[in-house]
Amino acid sequence: MTDDTGILQHAKYSIANRRLNYTTDDNARALIACLKYLQLHKDPDTIRLTKTYLSFLYYMQRPDGRLHNLLSYNRIFLDEVGSEDCMGRTLWACGYALKTEISNEFTNLSKETFDRTFQHAMSFSSIRSKAFTILGLCNYHQAFPQDQNCLKNLAILSEQLLDLYKKESSPDWNWFEPHLTYCNARLSQALFKAYDITRDKEYLNIAKESFNFLTKTQMIDKKFVPIGNQGWYKKGGQRANYDQQPIEASCMIETALTSYQVTKDESHNLLAYKIFEWFLGQNTKNVEVYNSNTGACHDGITPQGLNLNQGTESTVSYLSARCDLELDFRH
Repeated sequence: MTDDTGILQHAKYSIANRRLNYTTDDNARALIACLKYLQLHKDPDTIRLTKTYLSFLYYMQRPDGRLHNLLSYNRIFLDEVGSEDCMGRTLWACGYALKTEISNEFTNLSKETFDRTFQHAMSFSSIRSKAFTILGLCNYHQAFPQDQNCLKNLAILSEQLLDLYKKESSPDWNWFEPHLTYCNARLSQALFKAYDITRDKEYLNIAKESFNFLTKTQMIDKKFVPIGNQGWYKKGGQRANYDQQPIEASCMIETALTSYQVTKDESHNLLAYKIFEWFLGQNTKNVEVYNSNTGACHDGITPQGLNLNQGTESTVSYLSARCDLELDFRH
């Protein structure tokens, strides 16, 4: 899926679909997955991939620090400016990169890209973009613990998540919004990480409440059933069971492991491994979403069964969760 430009977004079956484009979103996700893998194996090919993905993010950055998200196969920008989510994911990826030891040049470019993007982060309106930024700031803080502005901005964004939670939650709806859509668990994960840095108990309490709500909503008959993207789940309505996407399993696995690392709640460690079984056939259709023949991951589960395409978001979601589980096992 990766060439000398970056990682392509879509596949036809398991073959890269060059008719479609590259995205900042996917290159940021791929960068994080490769950086996790490098904590397990010092692999030269993976180091080369990280440089390709970081170079892509740098190329997609506009002079004002914002980013394009869409790039055609012949390297033409397809948007004037990308989404807040793509900028939040870039902040997360570049923050994660600051903890690596690939080279000084690699970390210098990661920091430069982070700093130029971050000047727009405090005006984000998307709650997920705020959460991605919090994850990036937590990594940035680990690299530069003396930076007091980092802690100040981390607190501001975390308080914004708390305010949204207090506004929207109710006794039977412990959530930040009046609906559940995509990448839900990242909101809880961001607050677990913020608590780990700041030790603010309110962050921890809401992280636990919201994550427990997600778990209760998506674990049905001891199987993980992610919220489907064909209708999502509105408060007071009926949840959609399809289409189920790998990114939701990955988000839940990584958040469960984050919770375990922060709280030492063994049940969340076990939960992460249980949710991972969704990739291996423990799902509502009893199909293997991960394809061991190609090393890729199918694009999800539809009412009819597997989506046979195996694009970047799905494959990177599997690999990222797999790396986190292996890192957890080592520790």
